Amino acid sequence: MTRNGPRRPRVLPARDPAAIRAAVAALRAGGLVAVPTETVYGVACLLDATAIERLLDAKGRPPGKGITLLVADADQAASVGELSQAARRLAARHWPGPLTMIVPIAAGVTLPETLTAGGGAIGCRVPDHPAPRALARALGPLPLTSANVSGAADARDPAEVIRQLGPSLDLVLDDGPAPGGLPSTVVRLGASGEPPELLRAGALSFEVILADAVG
Repeated sequence: MTRNGPRRPRVLPARDPAAIRAAVAALRAGGLVAVPTETVYGVACLLDATAIERLLDAKGRPPGKGITLLVADADQAASVGELSQAARRLAARHWPGPLTMIVPIAAGVTLPETLTAGGGAIGCRVPDHPAPRALARALGPLPLTSANVSGAADARDPAEVIRQLGPSLDLVLDDGPAPGGLPSTVVRLGASGEPPELLRAGALSFEVILADAVG
């Protein structure tokens, strides 16, 4: 709390390079930053167990569910996960875009258990918006989840982000109302060329995914 009420995050224009630098600094310090995507607003933190716990606390979300990683591109995804040929084909055709791929964690990579929910796989997503990709390019893969209280409606504009999570956030990158619509399609891919498995229907047709996975 402040003298004038609950703590409010800074709000900066998402397409301003100075705002991106401020967001990078806030994340490096362990803070939470809300970012626009091509669907709804998300909230990101550093790939660090303490920062992830802060993110879960802010959302009121139990730790038993995994969290997707925001990545800048397929090469960055491959730094944490094993991308099969099918996964690379899908990345080439649908990233950036509303596709989340759950892939095996790469050999030799250790991730916080709160990120993976104790499993051996990690979700990767490349949003079709320059701001979150710029943060991932600067800092590496970043845990990213929807900018809302767990179980509440998705936040489609900065005012709703602040209404739900404001006191917990350090910075909001404002790009006006997000398009909304369906969330990203979530598929699981193994390391050995198995067909994609649909985990959540979304903006990208699963029929298209199946066709594009085989070339």
